[in-house]
Amino acid sequence: MNMNMVSNMQSVMNPQQRMVNQATPAEAHQSFKTWLNDAIANVNESRIDSEVMTERLARGEQVDLHDVMITAQKASIMLETTVEVRNKVIEAYQEVMRMSV
Repeated sequence: MNMNMVSNMQSVMNPQQRMVNQATPAEAHQSFKTWLNDAIANVNESRIDSEVMTERLARGEQVDLHDVMITAQKASIMLETTVEVRNKVIEAYQEVMRMSV
């Protein structure tokens, strides 16, 4: 996860900063869509890096086992976090749908 993603996430989570910017719903939708696509792309990139390192180790190339394990754990944690965020978003959506208007 790069620093740009972290700062974008913090800006989404900081309500005082949102009040200053006051983006339109279309702008907010586009911003969230871009942030989400970037986050998913980073998770996929991490998974691919892990596969490449594992394949290099399996072929007997000069690869440090520690680096392979760290890359695999990093990919696993990123995927688990993504799944948990997805679950929370679905749960929040279902809660909104249950609200009476």
